[in-house]
Amino acid sequence: MVLLEAVEIGWGSSGRNGGQALTGLACDMRVIERQLGHADARRIFDLSVAGIALIHARCARFGIDCDWQPGALYAAVTAAKARALAGWRDELARGYGYERLQLVEAGAVRDWIDSPRYAGAALDQGSGQLDPMKYTRGLARAAAALGVAIHERSRVIALARGRRPALRTATGTVHCEQVLLAGNVHLGALVPQLAARIVPVGTYIAATVPLEPARARRLIPSGAAASDTQFILDYYRVTADHRLLFGGRVSYSGVTPPRLAASLRRRMLGVFPQLADVAIESTWGGEIDITLNRAPDFGRLDANVYYLQGFSGQGLALSGIAGQVAAEAIAGDAGRFDLFARLRHRAFPGGTLLRRPLLVLAMLWYRLRDLIG
Repeated sequence: MVLLEAVEIGWGSSGRNGGQALTGLACDMRVIERQLGHADARRIFDLSVAGIALIHARCARFGIDCDWQPGALYAAVTAAKARALAGWRDELARGYGYERLQLVEAGAVRDWIDSPRYAGAALDQGSGQLDPMKYTRGLARAAAALGVAIHERSRVIALARGRRPALRTATGTVHCEQVLLAGNVHLGALVPQLAARIVPVGTYIAATVPLEPARARRLIPSGAAASDTQFILDYYRVTADHRLLFGGRVSYSGVTPPRLAASLRRRMLGVFPQLADVAIESTWGGEIDITLNRAPDFGRLDANVYYLQGFSGQGLALSGIAGQVAAEAIAGDAGRFDLFARLRHRAFPGGTLLRRPLLVLAMLWYRLRDLIG
């Protein structure tokens, strides 16, 4: 087995994401139900839960220390959104048999997130947080130990499809029996029909200087990861070295927002005003891929060319189980892979030139909805 990595292991969102490993998908499960029916939607949800279990199994098997902390908090900024959160909890319990979502009463929210911003919250006990770079590099070491040949700085610049596909890089060509494309937005123009169904979205994170440990613990006493339920959301967690990692800015235009550190700091202080004396030490960002309906897009270009894309910002756990079901399909058992492959996806409207401007306008509408509640 050969892995061709365009830059280096952990580059991009693989190793520099927000570190939240979550059950479920980026889309509402009703999106899946409308296409596949409830029974198969539940099978897909169960696979997302299996993605969390797979993280634990791989860490145990290969000795990967990635600073795992259990729990993910979802916070609602209004009473109406707190009621919607309670409805989501009930829907997952009744329809999907998922009973690990625990509601936090409005009066107790600050015991979980020390912020005046929220009217309600829920704790997902099945999700959690980890250091994504440690996890990704741990997986790479495990793969190499199992015999995978990893070639960094080997961007694929051409794919010749056929009975024996060939992947050409700047320095050589790999001929193979089966291909799995897992480059998301970084595939570029390699496969135009796939690129049309996702759009790159810039997402950005700030990290504070290390806090005094007790002060860091007070922000999220349980140590869980956290995010709000806005369409354009804030997400954050406290790291093992007592920093607050805070993400919240996005760019649909392809342009990094100006004064990024100051902008992220304003959002951070909107959640944690008590950190007014805390400096931002670093910021970074990159592009993730989203689909039009935010459902994952897995399938085949040919009988021997598979692809995985469209994680829509929720790929840390889902990408692991996606790789497992793709491996099963390549080995001859495509049952779980084809469950996802049956999902239909449309290209973004506007074509190459207009899809970003149209998306920016759409996001302005969703931002307005967030602001007016």
